[in-house]
Amino acid sequence: MLHRILTIGLTILALSTTIAVGAGQEKGVQNLGDQAPVTLQESVRLDGKIVYLGDLFMNIGDKAKIAVAYTPEPGKRTIFDANWLSRIARTHRLKWRPMSRYDRVVIERSSIVISREQIAEEVLQALIDQGAEADMEVEFSNRMLRMHVGGDALAVVGVEDSILDARTNRFSAIIHAPAGDPGAKRIRITGRLHRTSEVPVPARRILSSEILQKEDIKWIKVRSRRLQNDVILSDLDLIGKSPRRGLRAGQPIRTSAVRRPVLIKKGSLVTIILTSSKMTLTSKGKANSAGSEGDLIQVTNIQSKTIIEAEVIGAGRVAVRPAAQLAMNQQ
Repeated sequence: MLHRILTIGLTILALSTTIAVGAGQEKGVQNLGDQAPVTLQESVRLDGKIVYLGDLFMNIGDKAKIAVAYTPEPGKRTIFDANWLSRIARTHRLKWRPMSRYDRVVIERSSIVISREQIAEEVLQALIDQGAEADMEVEFSNRMLRMHVGGDALAVVGVEDSILDARTNRFSAIIHAPAGDPGAKRIRITGRLHRTSEVPVPARRILSSEILQKEDIKWIKVRSRRLQNDVILSDLDLIGKSPRRGLRAGQPIRTSAVRRPVLIKKGSLVTIILTSSKMTLTSKGKANSAGSEGDLIQVTNIQSKTIIEAEVIGAGRVAVRPAAQLAMNQQ
């Protein structure tokens, strides 16, 4: 009887162990008894140039510091598939095996992006010694040009073998980052330099009813050959003026697009003023057209119905020209 009870107990214990092991096996996991199971990292972002065994597998103790591969270039990624991982595990005697062919680890190299603008500044500085002007605009043939450096590196661009054609302003150069690193990837670039002009533009949308103030204006650089002959180049020609139509933010302004503020609207009532050496006469009139300060407009005298020509001297006020004095005196 005792022998039968012992046999039943051993059978139950064996079944319990089998169930526990089966439940503990997950994708890419091996149970190591009392030790934590070896598992995949699956996705890792690294700063350095070396991939260590611990970047791929967890719970491998001192083996985590073993170098097994190089990281990809900054900003790019590498995928280690199930076959490669299986070989690495066998090589370093890790108790791990892939549960499917879809097991993998994605290694991404962290990076700092160097923009086109920063690259352009460094290239222009290198070309100044060859006759380039400091305010020129750099245009690259490759419109998608940008560079990456590792997250642990300085984001500084080095420029080598720069050449500028003074007649066409076309250039070529070799760039690399970080600057001074002999192992950094070299890239050959080409492009063209453009002369620029600074022009005042609206800092925001300006309505036709508004008067431009200094704070409404900002300065931008524009390629000189793109500027039309009548584009306003001085903010003094804008301040105190009103748009004939609404002005868009950031767009150069032509001289015909602005005017002095309208002080008298068409059809509005105005005060007609006639000043002589002995007296000043005033009368009421109706403006036949709109006008800004200094404009000559026609005004109908309300009492005599006479149409006279007058100069706009203020809001709602006009001064009679000498030729119109007779019409005023007749009143």
